[in-house]
Amino acid sequence: MSKLLSHKITPSPMPAEISVVDLIDGYFTAYNSARLREICQLLTREVMKEGVTVALSLSGAMTPAGFGVSVLAPLMRHGFVDWIISTGANLYHDIHYGLGLDLFASSPFLDDVKLRQEGRIRIYDIVFDYDVLLETDAFIREILWAEPFQRRMSTAEFHYLLGKYLHEIEKQVGVKNSCLLATAYECGVPIYTSSPGDSSIGMNVAAIALEGSKLMIDPSLDVNETAAIAYAARDTGNPDVEGKSAALIIGGGSPKNFLLQTQPQIHEVLGLEERGHDYFIQVTDARPDTGGLSGATPNEAVSWGKVDPEELPNTVVCYTDSTIALPIMTAYVVNQCASRPLKRLYDRRDEMVAMLQRDYLAAKADPERFVASPIAVTKLEEAPARKPVVATYPCGTPIRNGNGHR
Repeated sequence: MSKLLSHKITPSPMPAEISVVDLIDGYFTAYNSARLREICQLLTREVMKEGVTVALSLSGAMTPAGFGVSVLAPLMRHGFVDWIISTGANLYHDIHYGLGLDLFASSPFLDDVKLRQEGRIRIYDIVFDYDVLLETDAFIREILWAEPFQRRMSTAEFHYLLGKYLHEIEKQVGVKNSCLLATAYECGVPIYTSSPGDSSIGMNVAAIALEGSKLMIDPSLDVNETAAIAYAARDTGNPDVEGKSAALIIGGGSPKNFLLQTQPQIHEVLGLEERGHDYFIQVTDARPDTGGLSGATPNEAVSWGKVDPEELPNTVVCYTDSTIALPIMTAYVVNQCASRPLKRLYDRRDEMVAMLQRDYLAAKADPERFVASPIAVTKLEEAPARKPVVATYPCGTPIRNGNGHR
């Protein structure tokens, strides 16, 4: 029988009581439900094992809906997420929960003009007071003046410090369940933001710069640290355990690209041998045929060296709403997998970057290493004088001004 006929559909009536595992394994039979089943099974059977470093990229408004506290924090505590790349907006709205501020489930059909008059904000069907933003902004600006922030740093260090302060605030205000940033601080999970200026956190960083703050977030540090994490994932420290890298992508956008570009950074730019990520799992509602990165498939990523071509069977894309898929995936994995020891990659950043730098410099000094010839660039001052450009109509006739002169 063809291998394509691999899973016989044997429908049976839905029982009154059923576990999440039985529901997914027995009733998610086709289309995107089947892709979600494949993701859950791939995660539990191969990804959440010893030796696999799991990176999560996060886009879309997930934390306003509470998923930072309810879903992502437990994944980190169980050792199922080792490092994260998130939009700044997700981290900003996560802070609301760390400060004990209130957000409410509502309707997507409210009168937004009336909401504005009442001083309320809407994120589709989530509503909260404008003061939530103001109080969060005030908290951010106050702690950013603390001495540890007054220097150059990566977004991982920046978010680690934010999480440290939030961890203390949660104790003071009696928050029972820690937010994403505070949990990442506790678990040593580094969190990066691919566009640090593109959120209210970045806006507040810019505001205090006008007052003389010395805080400087350096994206180059992020590029090298994330590449170093992906590079170090191959070495588990145990010769009997093969190191692998998994990309778990929720949504798409800039965080997805920042996660996947770690591999081209290693082999294309630094000239180090690399095979691409071993696992590519994505939940998205973006189409692939528009050419955008959010919808780009694992197959396309192979051509860039972002995904190991030998591991294409270990890639799954489910086209659905992330707010549906992520809780289901988490419930399945937590039920089926034993917790993994925390890798605490944040604490190992300097060590991993040093290893990447050492190997890069050694490769660069290798006389047998192939280096493409750079394109010759003529200095501007040496360039020949160019004739003045004459504006023309499409037919080629010169355009003249009102007095008959060009």
